[in-house]
Amino acid sequence: MFLTLDLAGTFAFALNGALTALRLTRLDVVGVVTLGMITALGGGIIRDILLGSLPPATFGDWRYLAVAAIGSLVAFGFGRRLDRLAGPILVMDAAGLSLFAVSGAIKALDVGVGLGQAVILGAITGVGGGTVRDVMIRRIPVVLRSELYAVPALAGALVVAIAHRLDAYGVTAAVSGAVLCFAIRMVGVRFRLNAPSPPGPGSGDG
Repeated sequence: MFLTLDLAGTFAFALNGALTALRLTRLDVVGVVTLGMITALGGGIIRDILLGSLPPATFGDWRYLAVAAIGSLVAFGFGRRLDRLAGPILVMDAAGLSLFAVSGAIKALDVGVGLGQAVILGAITGVGGGTVRDVMIRRIPVVLRSELYAVPALAGALVVAIAHRLDAYGVTAAVSGAVLCFAIRMVGVRFRLNAPSPPGPGSGDG
C-alpha cells in the first residue's frame, strides 16, 4: 500500500511540477525534468533524512526516479496540449498531495515517531518538493500563499496518526485521510479559500 501510494503521488507531482516550470520559466528539457523530479521527490527525501532513513527511498528503489522522470518528460513533451487540461491536472495535484501526506505519515509511524511528528512529516512529504521547486525558480512557495495547501496535508496526516493511536490503523484509515485531504484542497481551489492572514494592506490573497 505504501509503495503504491508513493509512486502514484510521485507521478502526479512530477507532472504538475514540470508543467509549472514550463509555464513560469524558459528552461530546456534538463531544467524542466529536474524541477519536475524535485517536486515529486523532494518532500520524501526531506522526510527520510529527518527520520534517519538513509539512503532515502528515492535512491534505494529505481522506480521512484523512473516514475518521476516519466511524469516530467510527459509534461515536457505535451506541455501545450496539457495546458488545456488545467482542471484535471489540478485534480491530479490534489490527489498527489493527498497520497503523499498519507504515505509520509504512514512511514513516520512505521519508524515509531509520535503522533505530532507523524503529522508534520506527512505534511512535509506533501509540500516539501513543491516548496523547493518554487524557491529554485524564485517565487514565494505556493504553500505559503495559495488555496489551502498545507492545511489539507496536515488534516490527512492527522487522520492516519489518530487511527494509529486508536489501533484502527489500516487501509480504511489511509483512504479516509487521503479523501479528507483531497476534499479540503479542492474546496479551497473551488472557492479560492486561503488560510487566515493578517488584516490590513499587504495581507496576501485574502
